[in-house]
Amino acid sequence: MKESLHLPAFAKINLCLHVLGRRTDGYHELRTIFQAISLHDTLTLSLLPSPGINIQTDDATLPAGPENLVYRALESIWAELGIRHGIHAQLEKRIPAARGLGGGSSDAAAAMIGALRLTKRKLPLDRLMSIAAGLGADVPFFLFGGRALAVNRGDEIYPLPDAPRRSILVVSPKGIGVSTREAYEWVSQELTNKAKVPNIWEFCALCWSRSGPLSNDFEKPVFDRHPRLGEIRAGLLKRGAADAALAGSGSAVFGVFQNPAQARRAARAFPEDSVFVVETLSREKYGRALGWRVTS
Repeated sequence: MKESLHLPAFAKINLCLHVLGRRTDGYHELRTIFQAISLHDTLTLSLLPSPGINIQTDDATLPAGPENLVYRALESIWAELGIRHGIHAQLEKRIPAARGLGGGSSDAAAAMIGALRLTKRKLPLDRLMSIAAGLGADVPFFLFGGRALAVNRGDEIYPLPDAPRRSILVVSPKGIGVSTREAYEWVSQELTNKAKVPNIWEFCALCWSRSGPLSNDFEKPVFDRHPRLGEIRAGLLKRGAADAALAGSGSAVFGVFQNPAQARRAARAFPEDSVFVVETLSREKYGRALGWRVTS
């Protein structure tokens, strides 16, 4: 078995995100298109001779025990495979937290992939997806990357053809974080006033040939409570973005630009915020970066 492994854990944006309503299990029914982007954390995994899971991170706000998604992902894979070795995980964070970019979920998926690569073991895809969904609704997407349709809680994934590569400017606003739980409470209040959402077949057709504007049902309730996020979106459009939207449930806002130079010029308008000029990732490039190919 390999002794250590370095893996990127890529962020995501949502090209569209519709919230249909609350399910009987308490979660919300979603329809969304995920898109992987090149902004990433870095996860280093190393096998240990003695049993146990050890987590270290450069972010002091993150827990190092079972509350950490990387810990839970490794624990799940270790139990599934019956591995006797211990494992050490070093996580270098770059994806800002509470910004709707999926950093924690991506870290968990990278830990799962890394554990399988380190031990040279395999799991059936349906079992791997089940473990991922148990960790969080976004985690299954990060086993695939690229562009994908997600339904149910966002955990049922259908890979879509890759769109042409685009330059993305992500603006992570200073001092504004959005709790996912609170964002869902806010959007629930909007559902009764919401326009008709296309049925699943209309939505799938839209996904396969999407050229229309970005859309996100979280924008109105989140922007109402954090007006500066709406100002950031307007600023991105003013500075040449073809379109702009809230990332997930927020608080990051992203703009789509023709090229990196244009995105970098626009980034100068947000000197107080964290900005990232990145690009969309195809499924092939995503898999190559992780040394990984999903097979049934």
